[in-house]
Amino acid sequence: MLQLLKSSIVKKFIMGLTGLGLVGFVFGHMTGNFLIFKGAEAYNTYGYFLTSNPAYPLIAWGLVGCVALHVLMGILLAKENNTAKGGRYAVAPNKDKESSFASNTMAYTGILILFFISSHLYGMKYGTYYEVTYDGVVMRDLHRLVVEIFQSPLNVFWYVVSLVFLGIHLSHGTSSIFQSLGFNHPRYTPAIKCIGVVYAVVVALGFISQPLYVYFVH
Repeated sequence: MLQLLKSSIVKKFIMGLTGLGLVGFVFGHMTGNFLIFKGAEAYNTYGYFLTSNPAYPLIAWGLVGCVALHVLMGILLAKENNTAKGGRYAVAPNKDKESSFASNTMAYTGILILFFISSHLYGMKYGTYYEVTYDGVVMRDLHRLVVEIFQSPLNVFWYVVSLVFLGIHLSHGTSSIFQSLGFNHPRYTPAIKCIGVVYAVVVALGFISQPLYVYFVH
């Protein structure tokens, strides 16, 4: 295994594969959270369905593993790239004229996103525990907690800024996934890059709409 990790191709493949899993999770998480617009019962029932699922611990630790591997591969590739090319990000395009703000700041946005994810999970897991009952089933009132969190302008600002950087990271990272997995062809690359940007905008705006809705409506 250690011998395989010495290959930059293997590291890029692992980074692409874990990135693909995280991209899928992010989109699913965003769409699930849209239930905040439907109301407290829909949102809380959705949260209860996820956390009471027997497969939840396996999925949760699988995601932690994906993030850890993705970050580790990013660090190893960045270090390898710094040594070989003088500090450019490992998944950035080969030609300087093709580089973009998103590709040049992947390491920095990645660090900020990791910090954001950590603070978000901490707030949701260890935030005030409220309970609510629907049809005789007692569950955590996550809706109340979310409303409480997003009553603070500072929290809303932090979330919006972090999600903007998530969008920037995804705008380059999504298309880079396919390059890392070996799907790189002049005929398809422009379309893949376009899809990556569209996906990033949709995800960023989708997530941003939620704290803004809670702050201004509740």
